[in-house]
Amino acid sequence: MAHLVDVVLPLPLHKRFTYRVNARSKPRPGTRVLVPFRNSERVGWVLEPSDPDNEPHEVRDVLEVLDDEPAIPKDLLRLGLWMAEYYAAPEGIVLRTLLPSVLSDPSREYVRLAAEWPGTDGPAGLTRREIRLMEAVARRPGPVRVSALRRTLAMGSLWPEVRSLRDRGLLHHETLPPKDPPVKTRKAVRVERWLEDLSERDDLFRGAPRQGECYRLLESAGGEKLLSELMERGGFSRSVVRGLEAKGVVAVVEREETQDPFTGPAEEGEVRLTPNPHQSAALERLRAALDEDRPRTHLLYGVTGSGKTLVYLELLEQVVLARGRSAVVLVPEIALTPQTVRRFRARFGDRVAVLHSGLSQGERYDQWRRLRSGEKRIAVGPRSAAFAPLTDLGAIVVDEEHDGSYKQSEAPRYQARDVAVMRASMAGALCVLGTATPALETWANVEAGKFVRLDLPERVTGKGAPPVEVVDLRRSPEEAGVRGGTGGGKGDRVLSSRMVEAVQDRLDRGEQAILLLNRRGFSSFVQCRECGDVVQCPHCSVSLTYHRTRGRLLCHHCRHEAEAPRRCRECGSQDLSYRGLGTEQVERVVAETFPRARIARMDVDTTSGKWAHDRILGRVDRGEVDILLGTQMIAKGLDFPRVTLVGVVNADVGIHLPDFRSSERTFQLLSQVAGRTGRGPLGGSVLVQTSIPEHYTIQAVVDHDYEGFAARELRERKSPAYPPHVRLANVVVSSPDQERAADAAEEAARWVRLRSESAGGEELEVVGPAPAPIERLHGRWRWHFFLRGPSPGVLGRVCRAFAREFRPSAGGDVRLLLDRDPSALL
Repeated sequence: MAHLVDVVLPLPLHKRFTYRVNARSKPRPGTRVLVPFRNSERVGWVLEPSDPDNEPHEVRDVLEVLDDEPAIPKDLLRLGLWMAEYYAAPEGIVLRTLLPSVLSDPSREYVRLAAEWPGTDGPAGLTRREIRLMEAVARRPGPVRVSALRRTLAMGSLWPEVRSLRDRGLLHHETLPPKDPPVKTRKAVRVERWLEDLSERDDLFRGAPRQGECYRLLESAGGEKLLSELMERGGFSRSVVRGLEAKGVVAVVEREETQDPFTGPAEEGEVRLTPNPHQSAALERLRAALDEDRPRTHLLYGVTGSGKTLVYLELLEQVVLARGRSAVVLVPEIALTPQTVRRFRARFGDRVAVLHSGLSQGERYDQWRRLRSGEKRIAVGPRSAAFAPLTDLGAIVVDEEHDGSYKQSEAPRYQARDVAVMRASMAGALCVLGTATPALETWANVEAGKFVRLDLPERVTGKGAPPVEVVDLRRSPEEAGVRGGTGGGKGDRVLSSRMVEAVQDRLDRGEQAILLLNRRGFSSFVQCRECGDVVQCPHCSVSLTYHRTRGRLLCHHCRHEAEAPRRCRECGSQDLSYRGLGTEQVERVVAETFPRARIARMDVDTTSGKWAHDRILGRVDRGEVDILLGTQMIAKGLDFPRVTLVGVVNADVGIHLPDFRSSERTFQLLSQVAGRTGRGPLGGSVLVQTSIPEHYTIQAVVDHDYEGFAARELRERKSPAYPPHVRLANVVVSSPDQERAADAAEEAARWVRLRSESAGGEELEVVGPAPAPIERLHGRWRWHFFLRGPSPGVLGRVCRAFAREFRPSAGGDVRLLLDRDPSALL
C-alpha cells in the first residue's frame, strides 16, 4: 500500500519534500528514511503524512524506511520543530543536530547475511539482481556497506532488492557507526627533570634557545606533549628534542593516543555532605516543584563556593532514585569542569552518560543508544546534551547558566539555556539554572516573576567572599613593578609591586596562586616605531599576534601564520616594537620573577592535545604547581583549597569591545575567577590590576555586588535599547568582494524594512547596515544590521520570512547569516 509523506533533509533548505512509501503502514513522524535526492541518496526524517489532495506531479519512492521506532522521539521532534521556527533555521539542519552524526549519514547503512547462502541453489523466485546482490554480500565476511555494493555492482539503487531480501529473511539491515580504531600508542615528550632554578635553566640552554623554548612549552602544558604536536604545531625539530634528551631534561615515551578520563568505572567513596540550612531550604522548594504539573524554571542564585553542586546532586537523587525519572545536566565544557562531572559519576555510577567532544562517533552513538533504551538515566554534557533521548524527563540542570559556550556559533544558532527551559516546559519537567552571576536575560525573567529565585548567600565554609583589592596601573613607573616586552623597549606593565609581593607571600607559605589574563600569545601586535605600521592578517581585519614559543605571528580567527618580521615591510626599519600582553609573556615574566616557582599555563596553545586540561589540573590538584596562569578557561568550576590568591593581570581586556555585552562578560569573568580562591580553611584574597578602577564593573567586582551591577547595566541598556529590554536578531552579509557585500547588505536591510511594515511591525527597528566591527574575516568582507523590538512574535515572523524568501540580486559569492538572540555583535 502506498502512502505519501513529507520528508525533511539535512540540507540548508527551508522546504519539505513529498515521497511515496510502499508499506502496510505509514512511518511515524521522526522516522528516518533513505530517499533519492537529485543524483544521490540522502537520509531524511518523516514529519507528517502529506496531503493527498496536494500531490505533486512527480513523486519519487522512499528507498528504505531505516527505523522500526522513530529515531527522534515525539517530544524531541516537537522541540526541534520549535527550534527551527524560533531560530528561523532549516528543519533538516535542526533535526540533524538532535542526533549522533551516524544517523544522518547514508554511508553508515550496512547489510549482512541473515542465514547461510547456498549459492545458486538458494530459494526459488529470486530475481537476477537479487542473486547478484546475495552473492556479493556472501563473498565478504561481516556487514557490508550498501553504498560500496552499489559501486561494485553498478546496478543503480539496491534498496528494492535489500528490502525484498530482508522481508524474506535472507538479509539483515543495520546502521553502524565507524569502528573505533584499535588502541594505538604515540610518542610523547615528558619532562623528567623540572628546572625550578631560573639561573640553572639559563645556563643549561645558553646557546640553545630553541631547546629552552621547547622546555617552557612542555612545562606550561603540564609536563607532557605529543611529539607530533611539538613538531607540527610548535615548530620544533627532532634534533631539539634529542638535545633535551641528551641533557636529561626530557624523555620520549610511548603513550596511548586517547585516554578518556570519564570512561571506565565511576569513582567510589564519595564523601556524602549534609546540606546546610540555605541548601536545605532550596531543596525543599525544588522537591515541592517536582510535584507540580508544570513547574516554573528556578534560578539557583548562589555565590561562588556556596555548594550549588550538592543541591544538584540531592535534587537528582529525588528525580532519578526516588521517582524513577530521568535528568539532564548541562555544564559549560566537560574538560574545564572535571570535578563537577566526577561528583555526578561518584554519586550515580553507571546511570550517568558523559557526553563530550572527545568521544568518537561510535562512542557517541553507543551512549545515545544507552540513553534511548533507558540503561542510562542521567546525561551530563555541554550544550548538545540538551537533546539526550531520555524518556520521562524529570529535571534539567544548567550549571553556570550565564556561560557563553551555551550559544551555538554555527547553524542552528541556538542558546542551550533557552532550549533547556523550553524542553523542560514541554515535558512538564523542572528546569534549574545555577550561577553566581546570572545572565541579564535570566535576571529579568526573575524580576518579571517568570522564574523563581532561590538564594545560597553564603559559602559552605562559613567564610565570606574573598576580599578584592584593586591595583591602579596608572600609578607612577616607580610603583609599577615588573614590565614585559621584547625588542628592547619598555614593554607593557605585567606585575605590579603589590602583585609580586602577594604572590611571593603565597610561595613562602607553600600555597598556590592563580593568575588570569584573557589574551593568549606573547604580544598582541607588532608595530614599527619609525612609521607606525602594524602587521595585519591578510585575510582578516585584525593584527597578527606574536607567539614567542613558535617564533611566529598567528591570526586567532583564520589561523593564518607568518614568520616574525625582522624589519618593517613598509619602511624597512629594524626598530620593531612587540606590544600588548599575552599569556606567553606573562608566563615568561612570572618565571623570571619567581625562579623557584612551579608554573603551569592553560590556554588554547597548551591544551590542544586531548585531555591536556585534565593533566594540567591534575598537577594543580596534587600540589605539583605553585602558580597556574591562563585565559578564561581557568575561571570555570575549579575547586582547589590551597589556592589562596587570584591575581587578574589586566581586568580591562574585553571591557571596551564594541559589543553591548562587554561589561556583563567582564563582570562575570572577574567574579568567577575571584571565586576560585578562599574555598578552603586557608582563606584567600583577590588582586585586580586595572587602569579604570572607577568603572562600575570593577567596583561591583570589588564589592561582590551582582545585584548592584545588574541594576546599573539594565539602566545602561535602556537607551539605546538592548536585551533584555528588547528582542534582537543580527544579520551578517559577507562576500570576498567588498562592494558586493555592502550592496547586498543594503538590499537585505531594505527588504526587511518593507516586510516588517507589512507584518505589522511598526515597533521593529532595523539598525544599519554598517561594516561589522571585525570587517574582514576568513577573506570575506562583512556588513551587518540588526533588528530589535519588544515583540518576539513580530521579530520571529520577519526573521522566518527573511530566511525563507530573501535572495540577494548581487550575485556572486554572497552569504547571509541570521542569528536570533546573538551573544555578540562582533
